[in-house]
Amino acid sequence: MTLDDLRVFGAVCRSGSLSGAARDLGCTQSAVSQHVKRLERELGLSLFERQPRGVAPTPAGRLLRGAVTEGLGLIDQAVRRIEELARAEGGSVRVTTGATTVRHFMAAAVVDFRRRFPRASLEFQTETSSRGCFDALAAGAVDLAWITLRPAGGDVEQRAVVHLPWSLAVAAGDPLADRALVEPADLQDVRLIGLPENSTARTQLGGWLAGSGIRPVFDTSVTDWDTAILLAGLGLGRAVVPTLPEWTGPGHPDLRLVPIPALPPLTAGWAVRRWDALSPLARAFADTVAEHCARRDGRTTGWDVPVANPSAHA
Repeated sequence: MTLDDLRVFGAVCRSGSLSGAARDLGCTQSAVSQHVKRLERELGLSLFERQPRGVAPTPAGRLLRGAVTEGLGLIDQAVRRIEELARAEGGSVRVTTGATTVRHFMAAAVVDFRRRFPRASLEFQTETSSRGCFDALAAGAVDLAWITLRPAGGDVEQRAVVHLPWSLAVAAGDPLADRALVEPADLQDVRLIGLPENSTARTQLGGWLAGSGIRPVFDTSVTDWDTAILLAGLGLGRAVVPTLPEWTGPGHPDLRLVPIPALPPLTAGWAVRRWDALSPLARAFADTVAEHCARRDGRTTGWDVPVANPSAHA
């Protein structure tokens, strides 16, 4: 078997289909099938079973998937570390995150990082969910993932950087706009704009509200918080959102963010495969973002405590 066989096998596991893996790899479905068949001949067992939609790993396939994910990720990291040693500070940092994260949490840090490391490059890969970010980390496609943190587990390490209180985003003319705060009970049966159901933030928010006996109705779905806030400011609905600093102040006269202090804050930060395996450049970028977030929040320390379990709030 070859490394190419194993890479193709990992791509099929991630996409759940031969055609999806072919699209991701930029090759034909026939080529993907040949790689899988070669592995199966070598091992003497079937690695995938057909399902109504795509394929799923067999027990043997699941065993190989774990080894491939870990092994290829470590190989890729080692090769990149060697390349960066050869190029001194001229390497790259690959980051995966949501569509609006750079704007809200990294803009100043990116400028600072480029000033300190002018020969380094930054590569951003946009994902629509924390699950997509975790998959990119597991595949060795990125160095760092900025995510909504969740209880620890699996093959990644997490570190909290920011804690975001929740607010209800409404238009200035909304009946709730002049409230000093909103209680969870005020959200009973309220129709809300929300993120997709599979997002970590939506899951956490739903769980917290359900714990208070509150079941709002999410009748509009968007892919990012900025879109939810924008629609709320236009009077097209209400949205429970993290309090993002760029949306406060006089620059948005038609928008109100009413605090919901009873809800635990949303915790966001970095996820990596292994902190001790990060390249010096990747570690420097992660530290730079954390330092800028700490300054903005008025904290004197950089990192929060590394996350073993991001508390009951996450």
